[in-house]
Amino acid sequence: MTGATSRGHGLLATMTVVVVCSGVVQGYLTPLLPVIGREVGISGVGQNNLYLLSQLAFAALTPLLARWGDIHGHRRLLRISVAMVAAGSLIVAVRPTTATLAVGMVLQGAVVGFFPLLAGILRSRAPERGRVGMSVLVGALLLSIGVGGLVAGSLSERHASAGLWTAVPFALLALAAALALPDSTTPRAGRFNALAATLLTTGLGALVLVLAQGGTWGWGSLPSAGTAATAVVCLAAWVRVERRSAHPLVDVGLLRNPRLAVVSAHTFCAAFGTIGFLGANAVFLGARPDGDGYGMGLGSQAIALVSLAMVVVGCAGSTATPRLARLAGDRTTLALGGTVGAAGFLSLALFHRSLPQYLAGVLVVGLATGMFEAVTRTLSAEVVQYSETALSVGINELALSLGAAIGAAVIGALFAAHTVHGAGVAPAGYLWAWSVCAAVALAGAALGLLFRGTRAPARSPLLAPSGETA
Repeated sequence: MTGATSRGHGLLATMTVVVVCSGVVQGYLTPLLPVIGREVGISGVGQNNLYLLSQLAFAALTPLLARWGDIHGHRRLLRISVAMVAAGSLIVAVRPTTATLAVGMVLQGAVVGFFPLLAGILRSRAPERGRVGMSVLVGALLLSIGVGGLVAGSLSERHASAGLWTAVPFALLALAAALALPDSTTPRAGRFNALAATLLTTGLGALVLVLAQGGTWGWGSLPSAGTAATAVVCLAAWVRVERRSAHPLVDVGLLRNPRLAVVSAHTFCAAFGTIGFLGANAVFLGARPDGDGYGMGLGSQAIALVSLAMVVVGCAGSTATPRLARLAGDRTTLALGGTVGAAGFLSLALFHRSLPQYLAGVLVVGLATGMFEAVTRTLSAEVVQYSETALSVGINELALSLGAAIGAAVIGALFAAHTVHGAGVAPAGYLWAWSVCAAVALAGAALGLLFRGTRAPARSPLLAPSGETA
């Protein structure tokens, strides 16, 4: 084994430690929320709102961390991101309350910076391992999401809050790994557009807030109208500022590429339900039929096993998608992924009385998750020039985060509009949520039919902006 090969393996192994932390953090709280919610006194609506808050943090931090990494160095921002995640995990574990859960989950949202920052280091330090390396990291991420939930659920069987410590050792290991990683050799360039960042964060926050609270406030009330107006004005101003900026936070001009626009819109629709519903899915699985009138009455460990099963099916869908695309074409693959997601949610709406029926539906949703994540991440890199690959993938990741955040907000609003005596969610709330997720997934399938192929060379190696083979 040559020295360069050995260094490449060591670099990839160190990065895998960081990615495993990301997966555990994204997976361990989902099966715990129903149990912790009952212990702390957080209703089903409140639990979904916590998940919504974490998705909003994902959406806001995605462009910020990636841009800061380009300016200040990928390793420095990776270390800061891992430290934020470690602090958030510790806050959640030490004293679980509604406030500490909210603060901790926001800090944990910094995991969205791990992948783009690691990609910057990998591309410059071991370009010859770019494709293999990213596939290894994606596989580690998906599996650790399921395993993290399983470990947390098992720890919580005897004491509910014990599972909250699951992420702490992984976060500390990731921090040590981040300190050991070398920095990228990519030249640092550009300036941070503070105005664009402020407008984007404010606009996204206002949009998600009005979607989540509009039913409670009243859609025609002054707070709802004012918050909606703030969202529209801020996001419109953000687009205008970005188009005129020499150093945009997010290069929205790339969306003039119709193929990237279709892929990003499909990503938004797919993430709306498949990711936006994850928190509500755990709440339904944990609800008690004798007390709530619906649900499966599962404990944390059983909920974690369901989440793990969804991840495994998602991995199978992700693995099969490239072959499907070669046989049927990218357009058909996009449309099929949206259709599969819609079928899963329709199954949940129609058949949710028994655990086997419900499992069939959520596993189909898990399959759709793997399909869309594989095809959209591939196409977002292939539909642009090689020098625009990172920017294009970043826009698609933002579409994913936005879809998940807005999906969780809409589901939260539907739950709030269908509560029983202001407490638990009525069954009608879930029926509406499943139906809306199915409709949005079908919209994504229709968008997929608008895709018109790529122009990128089929057999050429992927090049980094510097001309290095990635």
